[in-house]
Amino acid sequence: MSQNQEIHDFLLHHLDTIMQNDIPAYNTTCTEDLTLYEWWVTPQRIDGLPFHEFMMNANEKRGTVFGAEGDPAPVRFDLANLNIQRYADTAIASYTLMISTALPTGVKVASHNESRVIIKIEEEWKVVHVHKSPAWQAPHIKE
Repeated sequence: MSQNQEIHDFLLHHLDTIMQNDIPAYNTTCTEDLTLYEWWVTPQRIDGLPFHEFMMNANEKRGTVFGAEGDPAPVRFDLANLNIQRYADTAIASYTLMISTALPTGVKVASHNESRVIIKIEEEWKVVHVHKSPAWQAPHIKE
């Protein structure tokens, strides 16, 4: 397995734990001192795992993912323009996360840009930092 494939596989697993609202599995893919910038949540840095544990618990109770509203609907994610930079036991994955939701009115796609810093600790990959920023909305896309 190539070095980048190892990171790619880890990243897909990490993101799937979020999609599944699987807190124990998610926590195994992150360090306890995880830091995040999530532009759509707050302009300040978010520290630690409790914030996401709360969000994932609430989403699971509602049967939703990523705070989506309404009845549960089939959801998938894709990583557009994925780039993995690997430096020994550190990797940076940057991409546009596209989340597609099948709604009765049609498929809705939401996207934003992400960078995740991943390090190897005791032979296990862990996410230590996430930075999200809005993706440019084309003029033909209406809210």
